[in-house]
Amino acid sequence: MSPTSLIFNVHRHEPELITPAKPTPHEFKPLSDLDDQDTLRVHIPVIQFYPYNPSMDGVDPVKLIRKAISETLVFYYPFAGRLREGPSRKLTVECTGEGILFVEADADVSLHQFNYPLLPPFPCFDQLVFGVTAFHGILHSPLLLVQVTRLNCGGFILGLLLNHTMSDAAGLVQFISAVGEIARGSISPTVLPTWERHVLISQNPPQLTSLLPEFDIDVTAKHPTFPPDLCCQSFFFGATEISALRRTIPQHLRNCSSFEIVTACVWKCRIVALQVDSGEETSVYWPVNLRNKLKHLIPPGYYGNAIVFSMSNSTAKEIIENPLSYALQLVRNGKDKVNEEYVRSVTDMMVVNERRPRLPRSMSRYTESDLRYAGFEDVDFGWGKAVYGGPAFCAPVCLFHMPFKNKNEQDGIMLPVSLPSQAMERFTKELNSLLTL
Repeated sequence: MSPTSLIFNVHRHEPELITPAKPTPHEFKPLSDLDDQDTLRVHIPVIQFYPYNPSMDGVDPVKLIRKAISETLVFYYPFAGRLREGPSRKLTVECTGEGILFVEADADVSLHQFNYPLLPPFPCFDQLVFGVTAFHGILHSPLLLVQVTRLNCGGFILGLLLNHTMSDAAGLVQFISAVGEIARGSISPTVLPTWERHVLISQNPPQLTSLLPEFDIDVTAKHPTFPPDLCCQSFFFGATEISALRRTIPQHLRNCSSFEIVTACVWKCRIVALQVDSGEETSVYWPVNLRNKLKHLIPPGYYGNAIVFSMSNSTAKEIIENPLSYALQLVRNGKDKVNEEYVRSVTDMMVVNERRPRLPRSMSRYTESDLRYAGFEDVDFGWGKAVYGGPAFCAPVCLFHMPFKNKNEQDGIMLPVSLPSQAMERFTKELNSLLTL
């Protein structure tokens, strides 16, 4: 049985609010100008799968994680608050202590029934991450939703729905790792949280010194619509595949990173697969983690959005007709331009343009995000590491580079791709042709 055809029942208890275990300050904490851009005003579903561990016999993961969340919220009390919007769409957290939303659940299925490998899309996904289809409120609502689902085998599934304005992937992993530490007996997190959102607010006065073609400034722009026949397939890029791609590019580009060459390859294959009109502008975006790039700016323990989006763009004709090295050079140029001046220009634009603009998204303008080092799978509540940790969905305009070991124990990148069925066939054919040049 394939995992996507697996059907099972999930019994959910009534949702409850988990509040901090101790009184916390009632105060207002403005988000940064990177946090409250329109692109991040969404909920992101994340899912973690944990197998049975005999050393945890008799321990209820629901009770343990519920208690650990309450104690962790003493340190991360803004998560227990609610988001308010002020003039010019500026977002602020009111630290009310109301709590995050928590759901206890049981499923009549065992982990082994999901089969290998565990990759999105997951069966009965909308029953494993509470609110994924019904919960849409960004303002005045819980900032984090958590569901813990017990499995027949003694394992469990942790599903989360994050208000993305509060944290990026690194910030969310920092929080749930703290929950894991406290669940395992610590009295406080190893990494203490730092708010400090002022380090990523606009200058006074704003100074737009970098060109920012990444952002859509058309006030009539709409959210993308997608074909009805989307299907998802995952592609593995290990040492063999990366080496094959490197052999197709000039010597001076062969020091590129795995992320760069896979992004260029997928961009080219995607445009071929979608049969984009030759004169149409296409774009690939990616978030750049500022924690490593601007260490002097981002303090340890910062759990806000320390990312900016960079991009490369080109006409479909140029991507299709040129060798892979053309797309690769564009990706490298896009990565190189991200510096502190660029970051300041992005934060300033969010204030100058009161719409706090979003990235344009379509089937030919999409995002690739590198989550290989985010650490979702390392979060341990006492049952050991997750057998899968990361995005809970396979999206047509957001592709995730996931860490993965294949059946031969080779490390590499697993990339779930969502395309219309006929386009998927063309994508696979184009990819195979690049790998066998």
